[in-house]
Amino acid sequence: MNARLAALWAAVRYLVVGAGTALLSFLALACLLIVAVLCLVGVGLPALPEALHLVRRLVDVERRRAGALLGTPIPEAYRLLDGPLSHRVGTALADPATRRDAAWLVLHGTVGLVLGGLAFGLAPSAVNHLLMPLYWWLVPGGVETSFGVVVDSWPSTSVAIAIGVGYGLLTLQLPAVARWYARVARRLLSPAKGVRLTDRVAELTASRAGALEAHGAELRRIERDLHDGAQARIAAVVMQLGIVEQIRARDPEAAFGLVRKAQDTAIDALAELRDVVRDIYPPVLSDRGLDGAVSALAARCPVPCTLDVAPIGRRPAAIEAAAYFIIAEALTNITKHAGASAASVRLAATDDTLLITVRDDGRGGADDRRGTGIVGIRRRADAFDGRAELSSPPGGPTVLRVELPCGS
Repeated sequence: MNARLAALWAAVRYLVVGAGTALLSFLALACLLIVAVLCLVGVGLPALPEALHLVRRLVDVERRRAGALLGTPIPEAYRLLDGPLSHRVGTALADPATRRDAAWLVLHGTVGLVLGGLAFGLAPSAVNHLLMPLYWWLVPGGVETSFGVVVDSWPSTSVAIAIGVGYGLLTLQLPAVARWYARVARRLLSPAKGVRLTDRVAELTASRAGALEAHGAELRRIERDLHDGAQARIAAVVMQLGIVEQIRARDPEAAFGLVRKAQDTAIDALAELRDVVRDIYPPVLSDRGLDGAVSALAARCPVPCTLDVAPIGRRPAAIEAAAYFIIAEALTNITKHAGASAASVRLAATDDTLLITVRDDGRGGADDRRGTGIVGIRRRADAFDGRAELSSPPGGPTVLRVELPCGS
């Protein structure tokens, strides 16, 4: 009984709230029509992508509501409206989701309003008609039912009771009606067959291109470090030893000094080679694992940094290296740009995902378009089909969340 009442209440709430969003759908549809008319003369083109953004937000509300009622989320597959105005307008018009959203606005603005009105009125009407036999005699001239029958005698109360029972039976059907309407929403608002696969292929292609670009940039950096650092120092050692061979007979003291200088240069070259190797795969990851390596990063951070590391075990070497460099880059950004007095790093994991959260109490306003290292973090995450989210309102705090799929 309690389950049926809960289902009835959920259905009434879904349909009544849907009546409110149906009114908003009417307004959104009217705005789209106005923008479309203005686009015919070119004035409305700048407003079209923004209008579609608002429509998408409204439709997303209905998508979430229907998914919650059905118990399964409804996926969305929108194409990004970015780039130049002409590109955004073309993308918006070519996106199949735009047509589905427009069809939903028309349907929901009519059917949703009617169903919401029924859900709002059926139960009170049923109660009112069932109670008419108790109070009709107090009203002069009797009480009129919703079908125009006047209840002014005891025999006529049977009509009110019959109407009340009918309304009650219809009220009990509201859960089925709500589920039907939610299924209609799922059918209309879900991505068309093949769209998600196409978008996924495009997304993976873009992430692969970004990963290749990042890999190429990393190789060029390593080559530059080797050429300008270790290679130059080793060449200097060779040259110094060649001079030693030439002067050792006539000036042993000078030759001995050059040997010591060559030794110092070789030591510096060895240190630079170790730095290059450490940038490729930090040895601390092999020695201490990811949690130990992150602890070392937090300890070396100039900004006071707290660490919260859950038991994560060992993960694939590439994932551990990516996580290490993501955290290192994030802490470097905090040190250089955030003006923070405190930072925190949280590392957690599920069976198939590594979760990284880096937070600081700095000035906020971080933007990957300003080249603060966030682009590199996103590329590292994209290379593993991961996800990086940044929240950095002006005034802070700044929170970076990264998810890296890594298997079991």
